[in-house]
Amino acid sequence: MKTLLITRPIADPVIAQARTLFDVTVNEDGALDVAQAAQALADYDAILPTLGDQFTDQAFESAAEKLRCGMLGNFGVGYNHIDTVAAKAAGVQVSNTPDVLTDATADIGMTLLLATARRAGEGERMLRSGEWGGFGPKDLLGTHVTGKTVGIVGMGRIGQAVARRCHFGFGMDVVFYNRSAKEVGFPARQLASLGTVMEQADFVVVTTPGGAETTKLIDAVALEAMKPTGIFINISRGEVVDETALITALQTGQIAGAGLDVYEAEPHVPEALRELDNCVLLPHLGSATVETRQAMGQMALDNIIAWSNGDAPPQAV
Repeated sequence: MKTLLITRPIADPVIAQARTLFDVTVNEDGALDVAQAAQALADYDAILPTLGDQFTDQAFESAAEKLRCGMLGNFGVGYNHIDTVAAKAAGVQVSNTPDVLTDATADIGMTLLLATARRAGEGERMLRSGEWGGFGPKDLLGTHVTGKTVGIVGMGRIGQAVARRCHFGFGMDVVFYNRSAKEVGFPARQLASLGTVMEQADFVVVTTPGGAETTKLIDAVALEAMKPTGIFINISRGEVVDETALITALQTGQIAGAGLDVYEAEPHVPEALRELDNCVLLPHLGSATVETRQAMGQMALDNIIAWSNGDAPPQAV
């Protein structure tokens, strides 16, 4: 029986199925660092990793002479924590879990957009602290959402799902930036540059993949292009945004607010960001529904099963 490491506890039914097919170890001690990832590559036939596990080129290099693992069935659509070039060179297959988390992540994007626009975080903190004194005509005035312009950065599955919600649900005008030409089946205008989208949008929602090509895509220059009334939302990966530049933009009133579900050095969130009232901060909840997390685990396991049977993993990357 092949050995399988699941690097974080996932849905019980998925683990139960895995135990019928593999000799399973479930790690309950948090994300694997580089040394632990290297050891796992040497100790297990297959691994079901997720965000935070450091399967870097150094991990593959350290495990090279004793490499046992042939498959990394990643739990998550993003896999920038896995050096896929090094994996391929080592003969290790990698898969991910696209599609199943699209709607859940898009819903979190809308949650952040609405909560930031309507200052819901500030309002809840005020109420819970006992500082609310009752209705006031000028208290906690936010900004209207319906009919405004949303700018989508990265028009993949999640970007399109957010755009559809904005257009059909809130009558918003949709503009977007995408590295390649993209046709979508609803009213949306692709603009030539990131800067133009940042300039025109009342709300900017970032939904790009992570990785070297998008690291700090949203930098000080991009943020400076936004309207002073603009609201910035990130549901992609933390490293896509220059966090220091974003904090400065929020502190100085360069933009009106931000809603974030991801951070540069998770789980660390800078104190300067946590102290700001004009942003809503969530702890990476994009795919956090019971249904979605079980579907992600099942898809990751199905890819590992396919590999174990000598078939091509359906979601190979």
